[in-house]
Amino acid sequence: MSTARPVLRAFRRPWLWLAGWILLFALVAVGSLLPPSGLPPVLPGLDKLQHFIGYAVLSAYGVMLFARMRPQALAALVVIAFGIVLEFAQAAWTVDRMGDSADAMANALGALAGLVVSATPIAGWLQQLDKRLWRPL
Repeated sequence: MSTARPVLRAFRRPWLWLAGWILLFALVAVGSLLPPSGLPPVLPGLDKLQHFIGYAVLSAYGVMLFARMRPQALAALVVIAFGIVLEFAQAAWTVDRMGDSADAMANALGALAGLVVSATPIAGWLQQLDKRLWRPL
């Protein structure tokens, strides 16, 4: 008889933290598909760094949500696939954006870098915040 190991870390409000992750995906999608004129200006030469950081945050959030390495790695793969799909969407659905393989690479490298969080105390930050927000009175 085996006991099932939890997929998510122990949260008092797991739905809230999952919703936060989904919201981050939505913000990245909107920011990627809106006309550039509707967004804050990008500093010259920092576009790829912004991609890297954005996808590292998405992946690191996944690490903070999921309890084990396998779901964390799957979350990073979802983040990478999401970045690739958005690059194709930019090419297909927008007139003022273009898909860029260098952006997709920066996204993927950022997602992989986000996995590094699993080996640091940062991995538990969401749980700590959850406990502080909903501690018994």
